[in-house]
Amino acid sequence: MSLAGKSVIVTGAGSRIGARVAECAARSGAHLTLTGRRAAPLQVLAERLGTPVHRVCADLAAPDAGERIVMAAVDRFGRVDAVVNSAWLAGIAPFDASDPAMFDGMFAVNVRGPAELVRCALPWLRAERGAVVNVTSSGAGTAPAGRSFHLASTAALNSLTRSLARELAPDVRVNAVLPGPKGVGRTGRVTGLDGVRHLRGTVGPGAAHDRSGAVDAVARLVCFLLDPEQSGWITGTLIPVDGGWPA
Repeated sequence: MSLAGKSVIVTGAGSRIGARVAECAARSGAHLTLTGRRAAPLQVLAERLGTPVHRVCADLAAPDAGERIVMAAVDRFGRVDAVVNSAWLAGIAPFDASDPAMFDGMFAVNVRGPAELVRCALPWLRAERGAVVNVTSSGAGTAPAGRSFHLASTAALNSLTRSLARELAPDVRVNAVLPGPKGVGRTGRVTGLDGVRHLRGTVGPGAAHDRSGAVDAVARLVCFLLDPEQSGWITGTLIPVDGGWPA
């Protein structure tokens, strides 16, 4: 794989999947614009990558986040070849205990933010015949209790992925990678109840292949989908990386 010299934006880069994607892309020679809400994790990651890096602190729920991130990447690297949307917000609560603010917050971060980032990057993505990869969740096809808003927003991003793949073809490829339970705890915010521990307890039966290394597998697949030489014929796909859960 080679992403040498390509300008790649990675959201939610402060930890877990976003950070692993950045590390994988850096090994492949990418120039990275890393975004997240917290400055410290981005700085730590940037210092160990050993590749040209620009850091942008931004909350995808902010109306101007997409434009700020894209213009920062263009100002630093002169182009945008790829966007990886791996930031997320998961609210966990019974439906009758949820409120409109929780709903609006999840859709702002999980759907509107990624869509706006792609929209702002579109002129450069088209010029470079670039790629978008959305990191969502294989849980969108399940129905565990307490996660209705979160999984609805995930399903919306999956649908958006397929629609944009059709609408932006042939200039821009758009795919999604769907981590399973081993990806829980990836970059993002989990609110309500007992956070990640509760989320892991609501995902249902174990995977057909319950193994470690799932986060690395997700990151490698994301980078594969960014590389036009490796995956130039792949668009509009939703690829689970979940060990066969739920099989």
